[in-house]
Amino acid sequence: MIQAGKSMLRVRYFANRSPSLQNLRTFATGAKRQKEQKDKNGSVRNASTTTSQPAVAAAAKAEPFLSGTSSVYVESMYENWLKDPNSVHKSWDIYFRNVNRDARPGEAYQRPPSLGGSLSTMPSLPTGPSDLVDGVGKHLSVQALIRGYQIRGHYMSQLDPLSIGASTHFERIDNRIDYIYGREFPFAEEDLEQEFILPHTTMIGGEEKTLKLKEIINRLEKTYCDKIGVEYMFINNREQCDWIREKFETPKIMELSEWEQRLTWERLLRATRFEEFLAKKWTSEKRFGLEGCEMLIPALKTLIDSASEKGVDSIVMGMPHRGRLNVLANVIRKDLDQIFCQFDPKLEPDDEGSGDVKYHLGMSHQRINHVSNRMVTLSLCANPSHLEAVDPVVQGKTKAEQFYRGDSSGEKVMSILMHGDAAFSGQGVVYETFHLSDLPAYSTHGTIHVVVNNQIGFTTDPRHSRSSPYCTDVAMVVKAPIFHVNADDPEAVMYVCKIAAEWRMKYQKDVVIDLVCYRRFGHNEMDEPMFTQPLMYQRIKKHSNVFKQYTDKLKAKGLVDDMTVKTKLDEYEKICENALEKAKTETALQFRHWLDSPWKGFFQDPYGKVDMKVADTGCSEEELNHIGNVFSQCSDVTIHPGLKRVLKSRAEMVANRTVDWALGEAMAFGALLKEGVHVRLSGQDVERGTFSHRHHVLHDQKIDKKTYVPLNDVSENQAKYVVCNSSLSEYGVLGFELGYSMTNPHSLVLWEAQFGDFMNTAQCIIDQFISCGQAKWMRMSGLVLLLPHGYEGMGPEHSSARPERFLQMQNDDPDSFPPYPSDDFEVKQLQDSNWIIMNLTTPANYFHALRRQTALPFRKPLVIFSPKSLLRHPEARSSFDEMLESTKFQRIIPENGPASENPEQTRRLIFCSGKVYYDIKKERDERELTNDVAITRIEQIAPFPFDLVQKEVEKYPYADIHWTQEEHKNMGFYDFCKPRIRTTTNWTRRVHYTGRHPESAPASGSKKSHMHQQQKLLDDAFRKL
Repeated sequence: MIQAGKSMLRVRYFANRSPSLQNLRTFATGAKRQKEQKDKNGSVRNASTTTSQPAVAAAAKAEPFLSGTSSVYVESMYENWLKDPNSVHKSWDIYFRNVNRDARPGEAYQRPPSLGGSLSTMPSLPTGPSDLVDGVGKHLSVQALIRGYQIRGHYMSQLDPLSIGASTHFERIDNRIDYIYGREFPFAEEDLEQEFILPHTTMIGGEEKTLKLKEIINRLEKTYCDKIGVEYMFINNREQCDWIREKFETPKIMELSEWEQRLTWERLLRATRFEEFLAKKWTSEKRFGLEGCEMLIPALKTLIDSASEKGVDSIVMGMPHRGRLNVLANVIRKDLDQIFCQFDPKLEPDDEGSGDVKYHLGMSHQRINHVSNRMVTLSLCANPSHLEAVDPVVQGKTKAEQFYRGDSSGEKVMSILMHGDAAFSGQGVVYETFHLSDLPAYSTHGTIHVVVNNQIGFTTDPRHSRSSPYCTDVAMVVKAPIFHVNADDPEAVMYVCKIAAEWRMKYQKDVVIDLVCYRRFGHNEMDEPMFTQPLMYQRIKKHSNVFKQYTDKLKAKGLVDDMTVKTKLDEYEKICENALEKAKTETALQFRHWLDSPWKGFFQDPYGKVDMKVADTGCSEEELNHIGNVFSQCSDVTIHPGLKRVLKSRAEMVANRTVDWALGEAMAFGALLKEGVHVRLSGQDVERGTFSHRHHVLHDQKIDKKTYVPLNDVSENQAKYVVCNSSLSEYGVLGFELGYSMTNPHSLVLWEAQFGDFMNTAQCIIDQFISCGQAKWMRMSGLVLLLPHGYEGMGPEHSSARPERFLQMQNDDPDSFPPYPSDDFEVKQLQDSNWIIMNLTTPANYFHALRRQTALPFRKPLVIFSPKSLLRHPEARSSFDEMLESTKFQRIIPENGPASENPEQTRRLIFCSGKVYYDIKKERDERELTNDVAITRIEQIAPFPFDLVQKEVEKYPYADIHWTQEEHKNMGFYDFCKPRIRTTTNWTRRVHYTGRHPESAPASGSKKSHMHQQQKLLDDAFRKL
């Protein structure tokens, strides 16, 4: 017998840690009791069966086993006894009856009467007060043991197919049961045959209420320490934890039917044979095969089956390059001949653009799911080699599909993201994407994450690639359950996938499947892994693949035989051979067949032909007045006094037929919404605006969470306007908005940086997706980037949106005048460009630029270097006359003053862009040089307006040509514009530079230095005049 003192220590320890005891009150403060109604004389009825609370407390304090925190366990038993005396053990029944009969303190416990030998089949009963102490302690220890398996059992699970533990960070554990228990295991060998009542925190008993200790351990080992490691006890939701327990602890619940086993085997056969076929036909080609994790294919198909059965009919997927061709072939069902022809080095693309390597391409396909017998659309997004960069793009595309379909809870559209182990733990965008998962304007209502855990990253093993035990620990931040599973156990993988899909559909929350596998070859098929992982790859060479293992298993069960195996292998081999023969007849690569976001009905033919007409971007005066007046009211919201002045100012501008930057933007949005075009504006602080100029969401000053969005009140049948402050993320949020913009061409999606300087934390999305997405993947996007830019003495990190970086990626030729016909020059040039870059000076031009995005017959990304001080500059206003019907966007705004009236007498022609125009105009006017200096603003920097600039330089034949900018010489627009201006002059005229000298930092941190540089810029602009 364990000493009473040690038992009490154990009782105190586990009472503080057991989830079933933490939320109970101590017995000494009084249990919940059934109260009897007092009669009219105040007497208590049924006093013979229910004694007073103080009497119970007094009796309890006298019992040796009720000191310390063990009393909460007794209280739980007492509450159960009050509801049903038969729900507790006979010993407790007797004890509570004696307490209620006013037994003297210390004498309430009695040995239960003999049951004629039947006690041998019941849990052991204590024989006296000290034995009861021991009994309570052991029951609590059993609860602690169960909880230990639920918390730490996954660390002991058999996850590594190679059995070398390459993916763990744990030192050798001498005693696994002590580790799981959390301290020294308190049971002796003779205790293994003792029966214990199972707590409500476990389902391992099924219908059984008691189990022997050895059976409890056996069942917990099978549940938590076999080929599945369930990590979920960090979730602070009891219902969700109980659901997971039920799905994994219930006896025999993980067994698959014979039909499911056979289906899994057939899918595994195709996944394995596909890789073998590619390896046989193209021995020296990189393909980033799936060997070592062939179970990914049956896993994905099971996820799709389960989701489809529960109503999902559209799934958006993202993944890295490893296994992509197999997923395209066997999950998305891309035609095999189209995959095989990508291996032909003689074929050239039949489409414009660069194209991309085969293991980066995407695809969208609608097909019947044969398990659910329902149509399902599968989209695999194209992505670059930048691992995890596609994650937020997939989420944005998913969110957009849910929005357009009115799927507010994700019941029809969902996303699946696949990851590599090293990238999942190493890339910060993974966290940024997780961080969006529960934000109202970004949530996709749960994503299923599948980690292809090769237990290696290129040549780096986990000991050097992460600090956490698992590569999946990042998912804990959003309380996503994590199911680790040995990829060499197909049935365990299938069960985990079914549960993951059920979880996502039931709780609309993320879930992670950690598919622990290996990589049979190196990083690619040409790589030699033995250089850096010799022992691992010695083991891999001896390790048979999962298809052979599972085939042998099913043969032993009699579910398949040698003839079946041969027949199925031959059938798939023939399918591949036939596809290869068809691929040999192809004469060109067709990248248009790999679109991941096809826009049905937008183009006139499969080749992307469009009507080159551009819709009118102007509006009627009546419409401008209406939108302006709506934007100037606050409905029934009690707004801040400062906002009352803002709204009053807006109304006055409307009455005066003028607009500032904020009003011009609102009118563009309002007109589009009225036409049925959905508008979404996202970014940090966009609802108010970084510079407090926008105020698209009005907050009630007296009622919490009451808001009003005027632009959702423009007309009765308008499209919805979504304006949403984002998390403090650029990379993740910009990727999200890009994905959102890919879904529907009849929408305007904008992302605004808090300051343009911060856009470089999203450089990967800009460089790899936005600037070249159409060239690589035939994917159009009309996404708008608003990047506040301007030198106003705010230091190096709040001055420049780095326009030189965007211009460097522009695809027009600086030395060649575009050969477009004059009547179609503008639209043809836009069609051939990779994106549009602007630095605007008037609200009217901003209005037209936004409306032109949806008026064009195609879609191009638009980068606008938006203003800061111009938001309230008195001269940066526009008249309604510049926004009426028949008006349009001005690519350049030429000089319209005295110099333009006598161009041959003009001595200097200054080209500039953006805010600096107002600075040099003011300086020119003060110096009285309006007859000598013409200032032309280039509003659309790229594609460069060669035709209009040519007319300007020809108009001023004797003027010196200057480019003036506020940016440093090695930054800004100079290096882009100078050669193009010279091209318009046939390289006969020089272009002089006026601006700051070259520097490494974008701007000075000193206000005085900034002012000095600014004055020098203005002096240089008019030097020698």
